[in-house]
Amino acid sequence: MTYTTKILIIDDNIDTVELLRKRFRTEGYETAEAYDGAEGLQKVSDYVPDLIVLDVMMPKMDGYEVCKRVKQDESLKQIPILMLSAKSQVPDKVKGLDIGADDYITKPFDFKELMARVRTLLSQKTESKKLAEKEKFDALDHFVDEVSHEVRNPLVAIGGFGRRLRDNLPEGTQNRKYIDIILKNVEVLEKMVHELIALKGATLCYTEPSDLNEITMNALSIYKHEIEKKHIKLILQFMENPPMIHADQENITMAISNLIENSIEAMVGEKRDLKISTSVTEGYFEIQVTDTGKGIEKDKLKNIYDPFFTSKTYGPGFGLTFALKTIQSHKGMISVESKVNEGTTFTVRLPIKAISGQKTS
Repeated sequence: MTYTTKILIIDDNIDTVELLRKRFRTEGYETAEAYDGAEGLQKVSDYVPDLIVLDVMMPKMDGYEVCKRVKQDESLKQIPILMLSAKSQVPDKVKGLDIGADDYITKPFDFKELMARVRTLLSQKTESKKLAEKEKFDALDHFVDEVSHEVRNPLVAIGGFGRRLRDNLPEGTQNRKYIDIILKNVEVLEKMVHELIALKGATLCYTEPSDLNEITMNALSIYKHEIEKKHIKLILQFMENPPMIHADQENITMAISNLIENSIEAMVGEKRDLKISTSVTEGYFEIQVTDTGKGIEKDKLKNIYDPFFTSKTYGPGFGLTFALKTIQSHKGMISVESKVNEGTTFTVRLPIKAISGQKTS
């Protein structure tokens, strides 16, 4: 599954929209269109583009107001906006840039110049996202070090003495029930600390030629009992004779198992299908994990890899964060598609590197 960059065109001139739509699609971009400011603002939220090409003079709401509202929205403000206008005066350009536009070009425009600016804005967005992710993970690594020193040892003491106290209390007493509650919460915290420490190893890889079908089956076997207990229907579609992939077997097994665990936890309705497939696409080995669970709301999708994000469907936990860091350390990609009350699909793509004696195509 290849992600296609999405561009939203907002312009009341039908000819301009049609021209841009055709040109952008010829360049390989996906597009959506809106013909007034109010419609455009709504489509920004629904379509969530990678870039907005925005006309200034439009009915219902002008481009300046659209730009202002997008940049005031925390969930949308990172989307770059390229403003188009027949107004070529400096004050008009300054106004657009002052309210948050990332670039400004006057009509009539040369499409080659427009494309150069589009590519620059998309590149800047990618670099900014990488920098933000690096800063977040650097902070996370520091936090892990603090937790491992300041939290782990007290938890060992609380859990150890709590279990000894429990063993000395009569069965069925109120105090023993209280101790059981304490120990249950200690186990939750111990698991979280263990997951945090495991994150440190997500980027430390010992790669060797590996059979991803076998690794996926090993990850699945961890949850054999849980799958049977929840009466989940398992659908496996593994490719025959898969190419060997350079991978850290332990980390990839854990990453895939975390995706499977999330799928199992999400399935609470009557229909419980877990589909896992493998294939080769465009030089990548692809693993898909699909469930028929609760699904994830669109506004929460971008946060699911954040270790400190919690929703009723996913989290708190560090499983998806570990999966993301592991896949990225293998120069791969992970993506997610979801519909509320229908289910979720996670797609992992790992690059196929030539291994002596095997074909990669």
